Amino acid sequence: MAKVELKQPVVDEISEQIKDAQSVVLVDYRGLTVAQDTQMRKQLREAGCTYKVYKNTMMKRAFAGTDCEQLSDLLEGTNAIAISKDDASAPARIITKIAKDAPSLEIKAGIVEGSFYDAAGMKTIASVPSREELLSRLLGSLQSPITNFARVLKQIADKGTDSAAEEAAPAAE
Repeated sequence: MAKVELKQPVVDEISEQIKDAQSVVLVDYRGLTVAQDTQMRKQLREAGCTYKVYKNTMMKRAFAGTDCEQLSDLLEGTNAIAISKDDASAPARIITKIAKDAPSLEIKAGIVEGSFYDAAGMKTIASVPSREELLSRLLGSLQSPITNFARVLKQIADKGTDSAAEEAAPAAE
């Protein structure tokens, strides 16, 4: 069996994962301890992200002809990719959070919704809250004026019943 036949399933696996991905983040994981790596993998898995280490040549072949092709120039040294099909900012956000405790962990670049971002751009994307958090903020913003309006109406209604009770009391005397 030729070496190409053994490598093709790995290339196909990478291609399948990046095909419909919202974001693909290229990470230099050199210097991570086993505990830090395990913690990062667990958090990425909980967020619905895939994190895997592949050979650079396999990633280059899988990236050819896709949006991720721009990442091929950065494939030197120890690399891993974090892929998210749902939340575009999740991999960058989680990796940046872990990198605070592990300064050797570094985001090299990434592709978010078809656009290439360098390391600085990925840090900016990492600061974007999750979709659920943004929706809850929006809901809170929409709900706040309605709640305040209802509170004012209740105060007016309470004040109206208090003044009606005061008017009724002197009439009885």
